[in-house]
Amino acid sequence: MFSNASNFVHGVDSAFLIITGISVFFLVTLTALMIFFVVKYNRKNGKPAVQIKDNPWLEITWITIPMILVLYMFYIGWEGFIPMRQAPKNAMEVTAVGSMWKWEFEYPGNKMADTLVLPIDKPVKVNLASKDVLHGFFVPAFRIKEDVVPQKKNYSWFIPGELGQYDLFCTVYCGVNHSYMTAIVKIVSQADYDKWIAALPVKKVDNNLGFKVLEKNGCIACHTKDGTKSVGPSFKGLYGSTIEVTTNGTTRKIVVDSAYIESSIIDPNKDIAAGYPQGLMKSYKGIVKESDYKLINEYLKSIK
Repeated sequence: MFSNASNFVHGVDSAFLIITGISVFFLVTLTALMIFFVVKYNRKNGKPAVQIKDNPWLEITWITIPMILVLYMFYIGWEGFIPMRQAPKNAMEVTAVGSMWKWEFEYPGNKMADTLVLPIDKPVKVNLASKDVLHGFFVPAFRIKEDVVPQKKNYSWFIPGELGQYDLFCTVYCGVNHSYMTAIVKIVSQADYDKWIAALPVKKVDNNLGFKVLEKNGCIACHTKDGTKSVGPSFKGLYGSTIEVTTNGTTRKIVVDSAYIESSIIDPNKDIAAGYPQGLMKSYKGIVKESDYKLINEYLKSIK
């Protein structure tokens, strides 16, 4: 029996079962025929080979039937796909932000949570954004999956139909901790949702221009500003500190200054900070403007 977790479950499962059924039918039928002919016309029977002439009706049949079946499978897939790209205008909007390696959810009123909490029986449009690399927004129970591409707008929408908690996964390999990039989708009553959203604290906005540059380019996804170790060194207390780096296989100590910051942006694999692997960060040469380097340095100086 089909689940009512979302409004797309029935259509997706029906298409899956029909296509699987057709595939299994032909797999079994063709395999059985193959075995039958191999046994029946085995060389040991001693029957002479016979030249097989053209059979137009047979050729028309084996072209027409597969073509009809393929078009039918395309139709049921298309019929299920189109509604997924037609979000209702009155849908509630939430933004899911993917970054290595976590999900964050932005609600109206500048509120942020690490769990996607939604009211039951209400259409919701989830706008998808990435701070760094490719991710995949996938909720198996809802039968929805969309790519999350940096600097590209995309979305997914659905109507949750059952109370409970559901798993959210990233389906695109996005780095060493990809398997840990999970979250919970929690479907609650409208009354419980209203209480939860009212108690959710407003996100503090950092209006520093240097921070805006770092956030825009996805730097905050890998470098924290509170001292916590992440994909890369934390920005807190970094500027002016002495760190150990590996340059061309040689370990040395350097002072983090403007020159080092700029070098790390242009050629991040030149001086690798101790304790961090090589090759995780791409070059931002031509992406970060030269005029932004000063803003970044001033911001890093302020985080002590």
